[in-house]
Amino acid sequence: MKTALLGIGNILLKDEGVGVHVVNTMKERYTFSPDVEIIDGGTLGLDLLPFIEGKERLLIIDAVNFRKEPGYIGVLENEEIPSTIFTKMSVHHIGLADVLFAAKLLDIAPAHLCLIGIQPQSLDVGLDMSECIAGKVEELITMAITKLKEWNITCASQSPQELSA
Repeated sequence: MKTALLGIGNILLKDEGVGVHVVNTMKERYTFSPDVEIIDGGTLGLDLLPFIEGKERLLIIDAVNFRKEPGYIGVLENEEIPSTIFTKMSVHHIGLADVLFAAKLLDIAPAHLCLIGIQPQSLDVGLDMSECIAGKVEELITMAITKLKEWNITCASQSPQELSA
């Protein structure tokens, strides 16, 4: 079975880039089973479809508007994750729900989906995440590793020597 770990977001908009920051940090700190693909999905929108195709499991890390307080972390699985087409002002507004809808339409959606999302505090222009969200990165990583292990994915922490190489 093939698994993708997908970080989504725009790193130029503070907390919006949290998913990308989390998966890139995980890629630096851990080694994974060979059947795991780690994807910096950035703002690719529908261009993510080839990365999703052929995967059995998809774990997504993203900033999500849960309409909760900043830093709130929620987990959605399978059908709980919205997959629909929303009205757009432009193609730049294509989001995760649109990508998942297209994947279902094309019959390439993974059988197992999990979204670990965090309520952002700031979507202002800036490269640094807010302190609130930056302070939750370790918790997001722990939750992602836990989910991967539930899926029987090997996640091994790299030694300090490997991290400095």
